[in-house]
Amino acid sequence: MPQFDFDTHNAFNLDEIYSVSGFLSLCHSTIENNIPTCWLKGEISNLSRPASGHWYFSLKDERGQVRCALFRLNQRNIKFNPENGMEILLHAAPTLYEARGDFQLIVRHIEPVGVGNLQAAFEQLKAKLRDKGLFDAKHKKPLPAKVDAIGVISSSNGAVIQDIIKVLNKRYPFAEILLFDCVVQGEGSAEKLAQALYAADKSERCDVLILARGGGSLEDLWAFNEEVLAKVIFATTTPIISAIGHETDTTIADFVADKRAPTPSAAAMMATPDKLELLTKLSRLHANLLQQMQQYLANYQHQLEQLNSKIPKPNQQLNVFSQRLDVLHSNLNYYAKTTLNLNQSKLNTLFEQLKQHSPNTDITHKKELNQLAKTQLRNSIKRTITEQNLNLSKLMQNLEKSMRSSLEQQQNKLSMHITGLNHLSPLNTLSRGYSISTLKDNRVLNTTTEVKIGALITTRLSDGKIYSKVEKIEKN
Repeated sequence: MPQFDFDTHNAFNLDEIYSVSGFLSLCHSTIENNIPTCWLKGEISNLSRPASGHWYFSLKDERGQVRCALFRLNQRNIKFNPENGMEILLHAAPTLYEARGDFQLIVRHIEPVGVGNLQAAFEQLKAKLRDKGLFDAKHKKPLPAKVDAIGVISSSNGAVIQDIIKVLNKRYPFAEILLFDCVVQGEGSAEKLAQALYAADKSERCDVLILARGGGSLEDLWAFNEEVLAKVIFATTTPIISAIGHETDTTIADFVADKRAPTPSAAAMMATPDKLELLTKLSRLHANLLQQMQQYLANYQHQLEQLNSKIPKPNQQLNVFSQRLDVLHSNLNYYAKTTLNLNQSKLNTLFEQLKQHSPNTDITHKKELNQLAKTQLRNSIKRTITEQNLNLSKLMQNLEKSMRSSLEQQQNKLSMHITGLNHLSPLNTLSRGYSISTLKDNRVLNTTTEVKIGALITTRLSDGKIYSKVEKIEKN
């Protein structure tokens, strides 16, 4: 690296100054040319799965961490589901992501520590289906006592169907054998097995079904460890016997099926009423040989992949651009969300202002004021009536008091008038020896000229009346 003397003006040449992109390109080439592809062990953290299908995470231990990228094309042989906190072993090539200057690992392959790739996926799915109750004994259907037709879901090219036919011909030749042919290995085989099993169940022609295939490695038997097949097995109404691989081979289909047979031949024996045992040594040896061949093939395939990973591939730049696209897509989503939130805030503000100028608000306010005025008027009328009632009550009391007082005064005056009238009363005069004479028409006689001889007069005394007839009139 050039040495600079900052105390002088001409200590270095301008040609010795790197641009940022040039320096990062130099680092990128240095890392990829000098650091080989290697295996690392650590714990997954910060795992993300963007829409592009690539996986990004950090591999860490107690002292450090490094960013990792596992592109979609390198995921095809990974069957388990990586999770944060999982300890893994990964095979990766170091590189530098020049767009950000980040050191990272381009992952070629990962495996869980302690178990293989497929074994981890097997344990994950097994735990998931167990929690959902697909393995519970209460869902297991009993095998029928009488069997007229046996449905076999397997490949017509394999030895499985021939073994089953051979056993049934010796043990129970009366049963009809219906083969639902399908592939039992390879990509898409789990979906095809599920379709064949569904068709066999819906045909309602079989008393019992045998889901079978020969032995093989975990990779060979992987179609029977897929969730799509397990769900169809659980939903069937026809009893199912699983006979997959060897006795030591255990698949998810074995846990979900109603019965499990160690071999397809044993499944044929289990499905028929006769309990005779058949020798399956040749079938086992063939399966073991096939398993060994598959194991050798898998080892050579793994070595080939290691050699292939060391050859520079033209898709490395494509991976870099794909990763950059993921970053730009993430930024675009962030800006889109920010703009949407800002516009939504402005819209809410305008809506609130519109609500304030809405005639409905003014009408509602005036209605509230009218209701308040109505309530106040009603309360004022009630108070006025109460006050007038109190005043009326006081006036009534004063009137009664005044009437009593006036009545007493009138009674006193009346008593005085009565006393005066008593003094002036003719009856009082009569008691002193006087009398009053009246004519027939009750006119009082005041003079002698008012009466004639022969007239009838009435004389009133203090103790009674005297009726008399005038015989003589004398004048003073």
